[in-house]
Amino acid sequence: MKKEVLITTPYITLGQLLKEEDVISSGGQAKWYLKDNLVYLNDEPENRRGKKLYDGDTIRLADESLFFIKAKQG
Repeated sequence: MKKEVLITTPYITLGQLLKEEDVISSGGQAKWYLKDNLVYLNDEPENRRGKKLYDGDTIRLADESLFFIKAKQG
């Protein structure tokens, strides 16, 4: 699955992204999800739920889901 994620703030955290995209059901699950699953930020492994994601970042999950962060204009 490939999806563009629009943000209206300067950034979103990795934990927020996982919750908003229904990868996890609550923010508290982010720590455990990232411990048990490979997540790549711009093709580099990432396991910090508080990692800030900015416009242009790409996140790839173990199930091959791909998210593109895009800042909403205007």
